[in-house]
Amino acid sequence: MKKNPTFAADVLVTALAPVIWGTTYFVTTEFLPQGYPLHVAMLRALPAGILLLLIVHRLPQGIWWHRSFILGALNFAFFWAMLFVSAYRLPGGVAATVGAVQPLIVIGLSRLFLATQIRPLAIAAGFLGIAGVALLVLTPGAVLDGVGIAAGLAGAVSMAFGTVLSRKWRPPVSNLTFTAWQLTAGGILLLPLAYLLEPALPTPSAANILGIAYLGLIGAALTYVLWFRGLARIEPSAAASLGFLSPVVATLLGWLALGQSLTPAQIAGFMAVLFSIWLSQRSQLPK
Repeated sequence: MKKNPTFAADVLVTALAPVIWGTTYFVTTEFLPQGYPLHVAMLRALPAGILLLLIVHRLPQGIWWHRSFILGALNFAFFWAMLFVSAYRLPGGVAATVGAVQPLIVIGLSRLFLATQIRPLAIAAGFLGIAGVALLVLTPGAVLDGVGIAAGLAGAVSMAFGTVLSRKWRPPVSNLTFTAWQLTAGGILLLPLAYLLEPALPTPSAANILGIAYLGLIGAALTYVLWFRGLARIEPSAAASLGFLSPVVATLLGWLALGQSLTPAQIAGFMAVLFSIWLSQRSQLPK
């Protein structure tokens, strides 16, 4: 791996995306109507994508049409649909633990598609991160739902493919444009599914509108510009490990905003997650 003099700064900027994504579970359960995962995913992606397209004034050309839809499905349409299904059917701790397998999947896919060396330290960091997330968010009485677990795993695999292919397929445009293409494509794919598979949304409340606006503008448009910027600068496995920050933020938000307790086991999980992220970034540094 070549030396990257801005590696630390790139990691910190990229980390902002999963930090903000960590608020998704709170916003989903506290601000959004329950039972409409496809509608919520569509409303998160499509308006944000169209807004960014209006800013960049550039559409895909040639091969980038179908690649945008493939990436839009992997990073947004399918992933978000599975994320919301998992969030609605599982306790937040179980959903987060299932999704924590993603960095390990990214390591394998990076080897397959990018010929990236598999580093034992990165694998160890991945397993440590899963253990840390489990300590952080799992509770003894957590209920396991088969559909929810399957959705969580499918979402992790989808996002892992999207992460690696977003690094492999780099169009000659800005990250803002790349994000606009994918968000719009993902929203278009979700549109017919939402209206065919779910009942019509009820009249939205002010809280619903606020939640959707936050997830679209901040949780999608802003964060994915930062995320794709990071994927162009650091290894996908290093970026994926930053996803462990999401359950950390979700837990801290529950403690601060909802009055939930913070146990010694959760504090240990918090430290394990941070150490696993440090190990993963350390594994990417040139020897």
